[in-house]
Amino acid sequence: MIDRRGIQQRWEADGSKRDERGRRVFAASEARAAGRGGLAAVSEITGLARSTIGRGLKDLDAAPPRGRVRREGGGPRPLTARDPTLLADLERLVEPATLGDPERPLLWVSKSLDKLARALGDMGHAISPNSVRKLLVKLGFSRQLNRKTDEGAHHPDRDAQFAHINAKVVAAQAAGEPVISVDTKKKELVGAFKNGGSDYRPKGDPQRVKVHDFVDKTLGKVVPYGVYDVAANEGWVSVGITADTAEFAVHSIRTWLERMGRQRYPSAGALTITADCGGSNGARVRLWKVELQKLADETGLVVHVHHYPPGTSKWNKIEHRLFCHITQNWRGRPLTDRLAVVELIGATTTKTGLKVECALDATTYEKGVKVSAAEMATLDITGDQFHPEWNYTIKPRRSAIA
Repeated sequence: MIDRRGIQQRWEADGSKRDERGRRVFAASEARAAGRGGLAAVSEITGLARSTIGRGLKDLDAAPPRGRVRREGGGPRPLTARDPTLLADLERLVEPATLGDPERPLLWVSKSLDKLARALGDMGHAISPNSVRKLLVKLGFSRQLNRKTDEGAHHPDRDAQFAHINAKVVAAQAAGEPVISVDTKKKELVGAFKNGGSDYRPKGDPQRVKVHDFVDKTLGKVVPYGVYDVAANEGWVSVGITADTAEFAVHSIRTWLERMGRQRYPSAGALTITADCGGSNGARVRLWKVELQKLADETGLVVHVHHYPPGTSKWNKIEHRLFCHITQNWRGRPLTDRLAVVELIGATTTKTGLKVECALDATTYEKGVKVSAAEMATLDITGDQFHPEWNYTIKPRRSAIA
């Protein structure tokens, strides 16, 4: 006699909760255990067709390959087989397009899964956002961040200038002369403002900062100008409080020379400077050259200047040997006041032995200072044979030395 009540209880407690293959195997095992008439009884109790239970009986003796539930070819046909134009329409929606093309419905919006599914629906395709995700993977698409790689148009002598700078730097170091890399770090807001990155704090107790990054009229901004000694792996940073001018830049170099440079290079007769092609120390900035002439006159040093080609500022050593470590050191720390900026920069170290000194420069530097052609004519400046606009030497003027 078939125990219909027992089969019913086992089905509700176990069999009905299994996947497709598990349900038919469960039903088949109950039918085989019940004996004669078991197939009909189990079919009635479980609601499974006799043919389904029959396939389950075959499954009891021959399990399918690992991971499969349905037999080969079972289940619904793929979306792309049922809708032949779906894949092509989806690819057309997400591929890069020319701005202003009216045929691109998602041209001016982000391509989220929901928006893609909605756009495909408007084109007559029935598809869910999750299915859109699977098809995008099939097409070779994934979410991508922007990557900084384009440096603009390359100057034809770009690589040659790199080689020229390297040769001059190696020669200066071999002669025991100082070589410095200079640049301005980006201006920083002073106050309780958010600073990029994160740092360890008690859980649930983040550093509270202002919601909006409006400049504090009292504290304002600071302008860190860096001088990196390539051979010594040492840096100097002057933290200015007014404008990033050529006068400020050269004064920072002067301060480095007084506080660090003379101690390390007491008998130096020349100074080699590598710098970007733009900014306060740009190759076309007249005031930069006038201030360097004053520095040469004061110190008696012959100043050799080499600029990196336009669009290659990231090759300047100060960027990846000093500034990046400063940014890492104060990550997640609001620059609450000027003293905090100075202390955080001065506390920057690395495993390779980087040492940094820093001081506040409270001098007011005027913007827009004009330099006349007559004043430029008084400079003792000589351009190199190779790109004299990028490579030049400023010698102390005899009248100034006398």
